[in-house]
Amino acid sequence: MLCAFDLKAIVDTINSVLSDYVLLILLVGTGIYFTIRTRFVQFRGLKDGFKSIFSRREQCQKGGISSFQALATAIAAQVGTGNIVGACGAILIGGPGAIFWMWVIAFFGMATIYAEAVLAQETREKDPDGSVRGGPVYYIKRVFKGKLGKFLAGFFAVAAVIALGIVGGMVQSNSISANFNTAFGVPEWVTGLVVGALVAVIVLGGATRIAKVAEKIVPIMAILYLLGGIVVLAVNVTTLPETFAMIFREAFTPHAVVGAGFGAVIKSATQGAKRGLFSNEAGMGSTPHAHALAEVKSPHEQGSVAMVGVFIDTFVVLTITALVVINVLYVNGEVRPDATFNSANMAQMAFGSVFGTEIGNIFVAICLLFFAFTTILGWNLFGKINFEHLFGKKSLVIYSIISIIGVVVGSFLGNDTVWAFSDLFNQLMVIPNVMALIALSSLVVNACKKKPVDKEPTPPTSQEIEK
Repeated sequence: MLCAFDLKAIVDTINSVLSDYVLLILLVGTGIYFTIRTRFVQFRGLKDGFKSIFSRREQCQKGGISSFQALATAIAAQVGTGNIVGACGAILIGGPGAIFWMWVIAFFGMATIYAEAVLAQETREKDPDGSVRGGPVYYIKRVFKGKLGKFLAGFFAVAAVIALGIVGGMVQSNSISANFNTAFGVPEWVTGLVVGALVAVIVLGGATRIAKVAEKIVPIMAILYLLGGIVVLAVNVTTLPETFAMIFREAFTPHAVVGAGFGAVIKSATQGAKRGLFSNEAGMGSTPHAHALAEVKSPHEQGSVAMVGVFIDTFVVLTITALVVINVLYVNGEVRPDATFNSANMAQMAFGSVFGTEIGNIFVAICLLFFAFTTILGWNLFGKINFEHLFGKKSLVIYSIISIIGVVVGSFLGNDTVWAFSDLFNQLMVIPNVMALIALSSLVVNACKKKPVDKEPTPPTSQEIEK
């Protein structure tokens, strides 16, 4: 017990340094840099992204997936516990103002994730059998040659395997089991076994099966959660303006439960940055693995589609969670974080205020099941790509066994410990990824300057056909 405690204390110390200084500077700085270099691609590219996903959903040849399937897989990875448990944790520690900083991170993160998707497309590779491989390790090796490139690519791959393929799955299954225990009284280990079995059936089918499952589940889960949140906000519509006001006000003058002064503002901002990263994953280097697989006409097209993922994740799904929780528990209720709230039950309490405690618990548990389960699928795929880079295709059976065991074991581990390790490896992924993004920024700028989205050919007229 003492060793475990000391290990967690060390991890917490490292996380504090990374999130308070390194992470905040890298994420915001990189986002601002690409926002300026691309001349605010968030505004121009977002429209292109929505146009692409609604106009092109065709199936692709063997080895690749459609642009929409890539987006669904990316959103499956992005929209997870970070949108419910992570958002609640940020509010609990950093106050309602932390959500403002999550919005800031997401806005600039849209430019960052655009760069990631563009470079993933530019540097992806095809095997003789037609299968496609791509992601940060490929653009890291493109720009950094020799031993440095091998080291940085290997460092990223190891961090990605642990953060996404192993610890990431543990975080998601932990949140599923905790909420199902609260809602239905199901033992954590039972939930872990069921989730682990379902994951095994899907991930063993490869990237194509994961993409097909994500394509079907993601729209349903998002709509279900949004409808529930809209009902709660409609009931409390009179206090909704104060909810928004509290978010903006306490971004700079945090609530009494957080503290006061400049240090409290920094705490609010860093919590927003840390949980913002875990939620939308811009700059972390996870979702480029999905965007590299998309069969599109230009890198810009998939970069624009990637921005849609961040928009939906943060400005839609996460914002619904934040508004519901802040409105019900902070604006209309009394804040007692030491006695009543924790990051796992805040959303359940908020939804339960309108739906009733039992229905509220069940609603959040079901939504979290969809969110976390699809995240496990997406992250498992991303971890698999990096494991293959490290050890080759023959080793993937070992990876699958380890990752599925992690899902089962994570269901009954301590929540704080799992989150601490998840934060550590998520943040370590950022460093080599951002280094490569900045070094290859000229490729991103060139892609952004080209014609945004190639138009479909105009059908020939009857006169032309006769000729």
